[in-house]
Amino acid sequence: MNTRLRTTKIPAVSPDFLLTDHDFSRIRTLIHERAGIALGAQKRQMVYSRLARRLRELSLKEFSAYLSFLESDPNSAEWQLFTNALTTNLTAFFREAHHFPVLAEHARSCSHPLTVWCSAASTGEEPYSIAMTLVEALGSRASSASVVATDIDTQVLSKATEGVFTMEQVCKLSPERLRRFFLKGSGAQAGLVRIRPEVAAMVKFSRLNLLDPRWALNEPFDAIFCRNVMIYFDKPTQAKILDRFALLMKPHALLFAGHSENFSFASRTLRLRGQTVYELASERGKVAA
Repeated sequence: MNTRLRTTKIPAVSPDFLLTDHDFSRIRTLIHERAGIALGAQKRQMVYSRLARRLRELSLKEFSAYLSFLESDPNSAEWQLFTNALTTNLTAFFREAHHFPVLAEHARSCSHPLTVWCSAASTGEEPYSIAMTLVEALGSRASSASVVATDIDTQVLSKATEGVFTMEQVCKLSPERLRRFFLKGSGAQAGLVRIRPEVAAMVKFSRLNLLDPRWALNEPFDAIFCRNVMIYFDKPTQAKILDRFALLMKPHALLFAGHSENFSFASRTLRLRGQTVYELASERGKVAA
């Protein structure tokens, strides 16, 4: 006797919203214009999942309606939420650890008060790691050092300013650093730690878009951290930003890049000094004619 196996067709789950090719193309154009982020075609699902939350929040039924809403008012607060949604924030304390001994040595070689710019502060782990490194390297001299910490994403800046982290976020720090730089929470704050006030006082957070025509920065820096940011920009945008960095670097300043970033194409402005660490190619940071 022949037995036929019955197969049950599982109906496909339809997405809540339709993201057309045209809508996706508009999104890629808008985020590039606003933040310099170059979204690849493979980011379509990520774009859908993150922006679908905004459509639900605004009770909109189509991506086209959301994009038209954005474009109808260039000054709408929704633009910031749009940018926040499409910004990726991956960070950790002392991430890419080889950079921090280089910073410490550089700090000790400077006789003047040190200023460092962290251009992608995210939720605060990187700028606080910089501040901790300066305290360890400079001792009492660290009180005159400062860290300018900026980011395009207002939500992560709010978190960073609080300076509160879970034990999971600090679990890879040494017991000595935990005792020296953090206050342990108790009661309702059990399982959390807060960066100590004297370390937090070294760091000033503010919003800054690297694509803005003017940056609210009034002084040159001894070091700039721009790690794992340039990978989201196309080469022309990278080149423009690097030229602007050079003009904000003191003669012996250092620029720290991410592990997957290579600025060799900017050899007229910067030269490699160590593993993803750059210095000015010319003494004053001027682009050669």
